[in-house]
Amino acid sequence: MIEVNSISKKFKLSKKQRRESGKKQKFIQSVKDVSFKCRQGRVFTLLGPNGAGKTTILRMIATMLKPDSGTIKVEGFDTVKQAGKVRENIGFLTGSTGLYARLTPDEIIKYYADLYGLENKYFKERKDSIFKSLGIDEFSKRRIGKLSSGMKQKVSIARTLIHNPNVVIFDEPTVGLDVITSRNIIKLIRDCKEEGKTVIFSTHIMGEVNMLSDDLAIIHEGEMVYLGTFSKFKSEMKEKTLEDEFVRIIGGNL
Repeated sequence: MIEVNSISKKFKLSKKQRRESGKKQKFIQSVKDVSFKCRQGRVFTLLGPNGAGKTTILRMIATMLKPDSGTIKVEGFDTVKQAGKVRENIGFLTGSTGLYARLTPDEIIKYYADLYGLENKYFKERKDSIFKSLGIDEFSKRRIGKLSSGMKQKVSIARTLIHNPNVVIFDEPTVGLDVITSRNIIKLIRDCKEEGKTVIFSTHIMGEVNMLSDDLAIIHEGEMVYLGTFSKFKSEMKEKTLEDEFVRIIGGNL
């Protein structure tokens, strides 16, 4: 489970950023007083336009950023006071793979398995299962720098899941990917749900929202403007399409 309680986060603007944006204030409020819960066996969707604060929220959950105020607990562990325990329990997948170009998939997955302290027997079982399901075996000994974007994303998926985390975080994971790779990720999210994991993902793609969501939060300019089940959202829609309803809720300001 993920419990987010009244978190806020702001970032300091450089002189160059203030000059280019025409803003006089020294800080920009990225997230303001956001609260929600993500439960096991359900997919929680963060929906919002680019720059809404989705990535900042997910990075705070993943301990990459600290909230200025409020608290976050993952599997009962505080993301600030018990960051190490939180990291043991999460997998984090983004659209940016951030893999080491000189290593092979075999090498990089072993590296992360060692970081998590996986025993060799369990590591081999997990790796064989994941590599087979994703079709990584055919390029497992090629250097990351020689792989296509789709292949790299498959390796990122393996890295995210190798330690069998209870909580999985997806930050716009299909952006810039081809249809087949995107479908693999959609299937992965569904598989995680069926395995009883806590799943949270961010997107601005309405098709993904419709296919995957159990619970939905809409974020706009750092604030939550909708929170509830996706079925409730659909039943209360005042527009004919999800996209039109989304635009209506955020006031048409994209």
